[in-house]
Amino acid sequence: MVRGGCRIGAGRPKGQGKYCETTKPLRIPISLLGKISEYIENKGYNLPFYNCAVSAGFPSPADDYICENIDLNKHLIKHPTATFLVKVVGDSMINAGINPEDILVVDRSLEVKNNNIVIASINGELTVKRFCKNKLGLFLMPENKKYQPIQIHDFNENMIWGVVTNVIHKL
Repeated sequence: MVRGGCRIGAGRPKGQGKYCETTKPLRIPISLLGKISEYIENKGYNLPFYNCAVSAGFPSPADDYICENIDLNKHLIKHPTATFLVKVVGDSMINAGINPEDILVVDRSLEVKNNNIVIASINGELTVKRFCKNKLGLFLMPENKKYQPIQIHDFNENMIWGVVTNVIHKL
């Protein structure tokens, strides 16, 4: 009986598992296991946060020290199990500060309120628009004059996928 070494069909198929890519075994000291596991779970988004505000008007003297680290997951995501990210295609929301290629943080657990920006499913396709309810009815409003509002005639709760809570975009 042959033992050890490479065998045809042995091991996990490439590209499967938690990370959806090939992996490499690595020996680490047990004393560092918790810190490394935490880093992997947080995906390394624990970034330095400076203890001073940045003036958008007249420049002010800056403090030159870091007060704490900030975890972007904790800062941007209030309900992790109900939150997803989606990339924007198109320019119908540019006047709301949402540009093509932006990433939207969407919370499915929030109750939709008038004037919220939402992700909605229209005829099986997702769109980002402002939710408006007025005496004329329910509308999904674009934030670009090139586009027309979408009136919702047969509204149901499943139509709204979630409320946009944050926009991430490059400058």
